[in-house]
Amino acid sequence: MDSIIRLRNVHYAYDSHSADPIPALQGVDLTIHDGEFVTIVGHNGSGKSTLARHLNALLLPDRGEVSIKGWKTTDLSRLREIRSTVGMVFQNPDNQIVATIVEEDVAFGPENLGIPPGEIRERVDQSLEWTGLTELRHRAPHLLSGGQKQRVCIAGVLALRPQVLVLDEATAMLDPQGRRQVLDLVHRLNREHGITIVAITHHMEEAVAADRLVVMSQGKIALEGPPRKVFRERERMEQLGVEAPPISQLAGLLHDWDGRFPPDALSIDDFVTAVLRESRFQTRVPPRPVAAPARPKPEPGEPAIRVQDLEHYYLSGTPLETKALDGLSMEVGAGEIVGIMGATGSGKSTLVQHFNALLRPHRGQVEVLGQDTADPKADLRALRRRVGFVFQQPESQLFAHYVGDDVAYGPRNAGWSHREVRLRVQRAMQAVGLDFEKFKDRLTFALSGGQRRRVALAGVLALEPEILVLDEPTAGLDPAGCRQLMEHLLNFHRTAGTTLVLVSHDMEQLAQSCDRLVAVAAGRLALSGAPHAVFNQREELHRLGLGLPAVTEAMHRLREHGLFESDGPILELQQALAVLQEALA
Repeated sequence: MDSIIRLRNVHYAYDSHSADPIPALQGVDLTIHDGEFVTIVGHNGSGKSTLARHLNALLLPDRGEVSIKGWKTTDLSRLREIRSTVGMVFQNPDNQIVATIVEEDVAFGPENLGIPPGEIRERVDQSLEWTGLTELRHRAPHLLSGGQKQRVCIAGVLALRPQVLVLDEATAMLDPQGRRQVLDLVHRLNREHGITIVAITHHMEEAVAADRLVVMSQGKIALEGPPRKVFRERERMEQLGVEAPPISQLAGLLHDWDGRFPPDALSIDDFVTAVLRESRFQTRVPPRPVAAPARPKPEPGEPAIRVQDLEHYYLSGTPLETKALDGLSMEVGAGEIVGIMGATGSGKSTLVQHFNALLRPHRGQVEVLGQDTADPKADLRALRRRVGFVFQQPESQLFAHYVGDDVAYGPRNAGWSHREVRLRVQRAMQAVGLDFEKFKDRLTFALSGGQRRRVALAGVLALEPEILVLDEPTAGLDPAGCRQLMEHLLNFHRTAGTTLVLVSHDMEQLAQSCDRLVAVAAGRLALSGAPHAVFNQREELHRLGLGLPAVTEAMHRLREHGLFESDGPILELQQALAVLQEALA
């Protein structure tokens, strides 16, 4: 294949003219071939997004060379051709949509290039057809789901007729169904239309279908090759802060137990096929029932949050009125960890914004720590100190020039002494895995997306709230970062007794961390119960656009094939390993 992108010894540093520049790329050499599907992974701060922004000259190298179809990105006379060749789709679709109607947004790029109207219509029609949005062409983008919005962004880029599509964490904020829609689309564009795809992601299950996997660390390429080969290097990947998908981890553990089992199963289908093939060589006895113990559920205290018949409307009283919450009732016990899940647009974020009175009920009642949030006499300022809230997009919460000042903002405004503020900032930064001395004087704008998320969380933890509400706290974090952050949060919960409310699309995270799960659909309560009970309702979860953790789904399929019996879902990796060892012994 001919190369379409070449990077040679590329170096780049943020704040490069200061006395203390922050190196992001350090001698990157990479060739991407025409029609290839390349996935780039790496720990937060490894340089992935910085590399992506060099591919269409959003950033220019301090040293080295980036060429697109032979054009150097430093040649400003070729900038239009370069950006027409390489289109970019970023993490947050709301930051990329500029028009009030879908088809107008898709037409925006070609119009600005001066394309004739007839050709613009042809390009818009084709892009909408490719992305499956033809029926939504007259819809307002703000009424679409997250997955649909991201497809609008992709359609807008496709209307420019690029040869390369770069997706920088384009699925990070999407629910499982939206993620599948976007992934199916980009694979189809690559397979059927020959568009070169460069995808940056933290979702390891997305990386397995690429032609080539590139692993970055410390601004350099540490590993690259076919995904099956790269994921075999489990120890090296862990050292680099990258973990194989859970199903690959389970396959590796089975291989360690019995070398005949292939170590490189990358998908649920691969894994199930390999286990069933191995089981046919065994002398089988009737399977014994396996207990699938539920996570021990602590006795919650008095309700910290009580929601009764809650209704909330957007654009109330207008032709665009939307009912976001429709008679929803639920409780969160003091000291509980409650996970809230649901498809994009289901009402999750609207619900949790009532927990610290950012939103007030239009109908119904919300009582938090004994206060009715609709009561005009309620001291909402005091309540918001007791109820910490971390939003989906960390950049919306960061405003100070330096990290230490941003984390210290809440405690300073609470009137605590300088010594107390410093201690709280140190404790909060330690809780999210940020070294105080190393990061307190770092510029917030120079942080990676994952680091900004940690700083935003630290700013809330510094107030040491009684209730902590987290809306997608680990989106944008690498796997090791996700695990570390959840460990810090759970430790904070154990030591401080804080009530945690966790909104997430990560089924593994919810299964492993929560005492109770609540599923929201169309503004109503759809499911509620312990993780074991909720994940036992597989068909209902799929109907809601959700799903099971990958290991749970694989074990469900093996149970259907009669490999073992179980009275419920298998949620834990080690339990799945023990069940399979017994079944295959």
